[in-house]
Amino acid sequence: MAGILTGQYVQIEQPAASAGDRVVAQLIDWFFQLSYIVMMVWILKVNDSGETLFFFVVLPVMLYPLLMELFNHGQTLGKQIRGLRVVMLDGAPPTLGALFLRWLLVIVDGPLLFYAGLLFIILTRNHQRLGDLAAGTVVIRLQSYERSRISLDDYSYLSSGYRPHYAAAAELSLEQADLIRRTLHTDNEQRIDLLAAKVEQALDIRRRETYTDLFLQMILRDYQYYALQDSV
Repeated sequence: MAGILTGQYVQIEQPAASAGDRVVAQLIDWFFQLSYIVMMVWILKVNDSGETLFFFVVLPVMLYPLLMELFNHGQTLGKQIRGLRVVMLDGAPPTLGALFLRWLLVIVDGPLLFYAGLLFIILTRNHQRLGDLAAGTVVIRLQSYERSRISLDDYSYLSSGYRPHYAAAAELSLEQADLIRRTLHTDNEQRIDLLAAKVEQALDIRRRETYTDLFLQMILRDYQYYALQDSV
């Protein structure tokens, strides 16, 4: 599991992809890249100039990981098929600079240095290759990650007439809201009180409810309200 401390100072966990997951995803990507090369060489024919082959075959294949992860929410086709995604260590979507750096360091992680990146993936706690370590990114498994997410159906009591009490609840991430929900389910008063204090500090609000569990429940309801509004 990849331990993540979010910008709101709430500790969450995300399941890091294993070395096996990443190898399989890479093999799938190589299959698509090779298929593209074969198709384009057949279309362009061998009589085309080297410059044409470079711009229409070599360059797209080289830029494929960077462009796919940039425009496909941190996923290449291989990662998408395997249910993996690149995210920042704080759980946020990867930045252009981070994606560029991890793409650039494929030179070190890849075949030129006998796949040194695979060794880093095996040995590091969060299964990060050198490019991930430099860029501050981690590859997570979405299947396990999605199981911990809050379902919109969990809050069916929200009606069109609902009025939120804490506008700052909209700033919560899905992972943080899920942490609140799971903490409430523990019935551990000490943990609930501690989390409530962190939520107040993080969102810069003062709770109106006397009991901390009621306060956190209201925060969840308000969060759900704004999440539903964003999905419309």
